[in-house]
Amino acid sequence: MNKTELVAAIADKAEISKKDAEKALKAFTDTVAAQLKKGDKIQLVGFGTFEVTKRAAREGRNPQTGDVMKISASKAPKFKAGKALKDLVNKK
Repeated sequence: MNKTELVAAIADKAEISKKDAEKALKAFTDTVAAQLKKGDKIQLVGFGTFEVTKRAAREGRNPQTGDVMKISASKAPKFKAGKALKDLVNKK
């Protein structure tokens, strides 16, 4: 599912226009991104948690040449699914 299909599905499910659904989706993604940038964690009970994890500096290898290279420390966004979402996905 791409963004256009997601917007259409949200509009249909919430019985709103596609334009309003797109605004809502953009507001959600912008808010999540801004909070993660600040270092905050967003927890949606039953759905999951968005948070930032720290990656330590490490050595890696260039796959083409095999040369050792340094990979600097960084932060990465992470999503951890909640129990209700996991159960829904694994339901038979």
